[in-house]
Amino acid sequence: MKNMNRLRILLIGQGCNPENVSISLVTFLHAAALAQLHDVTLVAQSSVEAPLRRSKVPFRSIEVVRTPLLDRIYNWGFQWIFKSNYDNQALTGFKCPFSIAFEWRAWRQLRRRIRAGEFDVALRLNPTSPAISSPFAFFLRKGPIPFVIGPLNGGLPSAPGFTQPDKKNFSLRNLYRFMPFSRSTYGYASAIILAASHMRTEFAAYSEKLFFIPENGIARSLCTVDSRNSEHGGKLELIFVGGLVRRKACYLGLRGAASLLRNNAAHFTIIGDGPELKNLQELARSLGMEKAVDFAGWLDHAEVLRRLRTADVVVLPAIREGGGGVVFEGLACGCVPVILDYGGPRDIVHPEVGYKIPATNEDDVVAQIESVLSELARDRELLQRLRRQGMTYARECLTWEAKAKSTTKVLNWVVGRGPKPDLPPSRMARVTCVIDPENTGESSVLRDVAAGV
Repeated sequence: MKNMNRLRILLIGQGCNPENVSISLVTFLHAAALAQLHDVTLVAQSSVEAPLRRSKVPFRSIEVVRTPLLDRIYNWGFQWIFKSNYDNQALTGFKCPFSIAFEWRAWRQLRRRIRAGEFDVALRLNPTSPAISSPFAFFLRKGPIPFVIGPLNGGLPSAPGFTQPDKKNFSLRNLYRFMPFSRSTYGYASAIILAASHMRTEFAAYSEKLFFIPENGIARSLCTVDSRNSEHGGKLELIFVGGLVRRKACYLGLRGAASLLRNNAAHFTIIGDGPELKNLQELARSLGMEKAVDFAGWLDHAEVLRRLRTADVVVLPAIREGGGGVVFEGLACGCVPVILDYGGPRDIVHPEVGYKIPATNEDDVVAQIESVLSELARDRELLQRLRRQGMTYARECLTWEAKAKSTTKVLNWVVGRGPKPDLPPSRMARVTCVIDPENTGESSVLRDVAAGV
C-alpha cells in the first residue's frame, strides 16, 4: 500500500557529492536525509554520478544530466581563470550560464514524466546561491507541480569596522537580475527557503512564502554523551577550525585569548591552512604566546571531530561567514561557541549555548572575547552548563533529520497536505534550554521563548 505521508520529490542537486566538502557535501546530506522520509528522485550532473551511486543512499532513482562539452569549458575556466579558487566571489557569476544550461537539459529529459504526474513537488537544493536562477520555476509556472528553492545563502558582505574585509574587486552579483529566468525564479516559486537571516531584506517582496532552515546540519551519531574530564584546575582548551583566510578572522580569537595563553591558563589549537598562516604565526610570536598555540594544519574529518570532543570552546569570530558548519559540529561535540554576531552563525547560537560578540570594531571585539574566555576559565560550572545545553540543542534541533523534517513541513504546505509552517528567520536563535527538574539537572528540554524576541 502506498504511504500517503511520503512525497514524491524531484530534487535538483546539480553538484551534490558525498565525497566532496562544503556546499557539495551539505547538499548531499540534506538530500540523503530527505530520502529517508520520501521518494526522492535526485537530478545531478554526470561528474558526481559515481560518488552518488557509491553512497548507497536509498534514492528512488538518480537521474544523470550529461553536458560533456559545457563541463569541459567550465572545468577549464575554473582551473585557468579562477585558479581553482572556490573563494573567488566572481565564480558565482561564471557558474550562472552553466547552471541554467544544466536545468534546461534536465527539464527536457524529465518533462514528460513531470507532466505524467510522477512527482508531487520539485525542490532545487543546489546551487545554493540566490544569484543563480532556475528555469524550472518558469517551466512549472502553470503546474502541474509546485516549485520550491533553497536553502539559499550568499551575498553577505564583510562586517564593517574591520581591516581588510574584502578586496574591492568587480562583482557580478548585482548583474544576476539581468540573467535569464532571474525574475521568474522567485516570482513563480511556491516557497523560498533561506539559510540565513541577512537575506530577508533581499527577498522582502516575497515575505509570505519565506522560510528559514539552516544551511548546515550534523549527524545524530555526533551527539554522544560528554566524557570530558571536568577538573577545575585544567587549562581552557580553545579551538579554531577553518580556512586560514582573512574573513574567518582567527586573528581576533588569538588576540582575545592572548592574556590566558601567556599565563598558561589556556591552550589554542588552530586547525586549517591558508594564506593567513604566516601572519597568524607571527602574531602568536609577537604576543609572546607561541608555545601555547598549536598550528595543526589540515586534518581529516574524524580527527577534527576528536579534537572538538576534547576542546572547551570553539572560536569563530568570522567577519564574513554564511554557514559556519564548525559551529554545528562544535555544539554537538560539547564545545561552547564564541562567534561574531554576524552572518550565518548568529542565527544558530543563542545565550543558552554560547556567546555572540557584537560586530563593532576590532579592538572592542578583542576585549569582549577576552572577557568571555576569562569568565569561562574561572567559572567551570557555567562552562559545563552551556556545554550540556548546547549538546541537547544540537541533538534536538540541528541534525540532518531535523532539517529534513522542517523541509518536509514546507513541501507539505505547498502541495496542500499541511498548514503553513512556523519557520521564520532566526527561529533557531529563539530556542531556550530548560533544565528538567525531574532529572536532577542532567538533561534539558527545549522550548521557544516568547514571540517577538
